[in-house]
Amino acid sequence: MKTIIIPTDFSPVATNAVNYGVDMALAINASVLLLHVYNIPVAYGDVPVALLSVDEMKKSAEENIARLKKDLEHLTSGKLKIYAETRMGNVIDELEDLCKKVQPFAVVMGSIGHSAVERTLFGSNTLTAIKHLTFPVICVPTGKEYGKGIQKIGLACDFREVAETTPVTEIKEIVKEFHAQLFVMNVDYENRHFRPDTPEQSALLHTVLEEVKPEYHFITHKDIEDGINEFAEKNNLDLVIAIPKKHKLLQGLFKKSSTRQLVFESHVPVMCVHE
Repeated sequence: MKTIIIPTDFSPVATNAVNYGVDMALAINASVLLLHVYNIPVAYGDVPVALLSVDEMKKSAEENIARLKKDLEHLTSGKLKIYAETRMGNVIDELEDLCKKVQPFAVVMGSIGHSAVERTLFGSNTLTAIKHLTFPVICVPTGKEYGKGIQKIGLACDFREVAETTPVTEIKEIVKEFHAQLFVMNVDYENRHFRPDTPEQSALLHTVLEEVKPEYHFITHKDIEDGINEFAEKNNLDLVIAIPKKHKLLQGLFKKSSTRQLVFESHVPVMCVHE
C-alpha cells in the first residue's frame, strides 16, 4: 500500500499540509504516516541550560500527535489508515531515515508561510528536505486545499540532457496515479536558452513521455519562475513538477526579492522530484 509521510510541527502551515495530504491519501487509496520531530529547547548563557526535560518534551509530543491522529480518524470516519510517530532529533535527518524505511509515495509539507516565524522555521526545513530527500516532496502553499484533486500537472523543463536528468518513470507514475493531464512547460525569451541540440532533446522527451500524452507549451517570459507561475494560474494547474538539481528554479521559488507572486506564493503546490 502506498504511504504518504506528513511531517508536522502543529503550526498553521503544517496543519494545512496535513489536511491536504490526508485528502490526497483518501483519493489515491494510500495510508498516512504523521511525523513530529522535537528538540529540547536550550537557553544559552554562560552555561547552556535545557528549559524542559527530555521526558516532558517526549510526553508533550506524544500527546499532541495522538490528538491529531484521533481527530483525523474521526474526520475520515475510519476510511484511512493513519500511523503516527514522534522522534527527537533533527527534522531532516529523522525524515530521511523514515523515508528509507517506509519508501513513501511522497512527502507532503507546508511551503514557506506568510509570517517571518513560519518562513524561518518550517520554510527552511521544507527547503532542506527538497534538497536532501530522494523521494518526491510536495510543497503545499498556505490555504491550499486538495479540493477536486490533481487533474492538471505542469512539468518545468529546459530540454537539456533529457535522458540523464529527467526522472521519466516517476513523472509517468505520478500522472497515471492521478489520471491527470500533463503540460510540459518551457520558458524562454528571445531564444536565449535555445541550443543546437534543443530540437533533438525535445523530441527525445516527447518519445519517453508519449505514453502519457503530454501537451507542450513554449512560454515567452524574461523570468522562468514568473513565466511558470503565470501559466499555472492561467491554466488552473493543480501541481507543478520541478527537478531541483536540474533547474535553478528551486532558489527562484524561494527568493525573497521578487515583488511579484511566484509559484510558492500562489496557490499551486510544487512537487520536487530528483533526477
